[in-house]
Amino acid sequence: MTALQDQTVYRGLWAVLVQYFRVPQDPPEIPGGGRDNTSPFKPAQAFLGYLKFWFWMLMAIIDIGVLVGWIAIMIADWRIGLAVLPIVVIVLIAPTIVAYIALQLRFDTTWYIMTDRALRIRRGVWIIDERTITYENIQNVKVTQGPVQRHFKIATVVVETAGAGSAGGKQRAAAANQGALEGVTNASEIRDRILLKMRESGSTGLGDELSLQQQRGRAASWSPAQFDLLREIHKELAAIA
Repeated sequence: MTALQDQTVYRGLWAVLVQYFRVPQDPPEIPGGGRDNTSPFKPAQAFLGYLKFWFWMLMAIIDIGVLVGWIAIMIADWRIGLAVLPIVVIVLIAPTIVAYIALQLRFDTTWYIMTDRALRIRRGVWIIDERTITYENIQNVKVTQGPVQRHFKIATVVVETAGAGSAGGKQRAAAANQGALEGVTNASEIRDRILLKMRESGSTGLGDELSLQQQRGRAASWSPAQFDLLREIHKELAAIA
């Protein structure tokens, strides 16, 4: 089925399901109504092909299992096999249709948006999940890409906040402390943009030095007595040397 036919089926025959799920067509709103240099974008179209690839792989395994079971029933008793044939057909077709539409719904609901202060990620089908990650809270940014992703020329940008690197029994908590920008073709560019925003916001999550503005602010908060004490320490060290 071509991409045009896919869209015709999805937008036409299954429009009632799209309306039922209330698929958001626009990027998420910025908390507080901010409008400062927003950059909304979606996963690449190749990401939909990537999702369909894994979908058909899973469906092939399930369908083969169901058919093998039905053939075994036919061999044992053909009358029972014919009786359960309608159920077998429903099991083979109905989940395939529902899951296939769910993939398109997932693609349509996925949005990423970058502002001067935060990164916002939205995804989900039945439950829409939106999370906002401020650049000050980001601890690490990495790009991951598996063999199948390389085939589709896409990658995932993983943004980790405090606690995201935990292991063992804290895997669920770690997942809650990270965000993933899946299915992007310019992963390195997005990573560099996030790192730049982190530096501009004064984040030290990657071991960066404090920004010049922060350093001046700290210096300005020192009292004259503290400066006098530093001068005395400097004189004593110079005399010892």
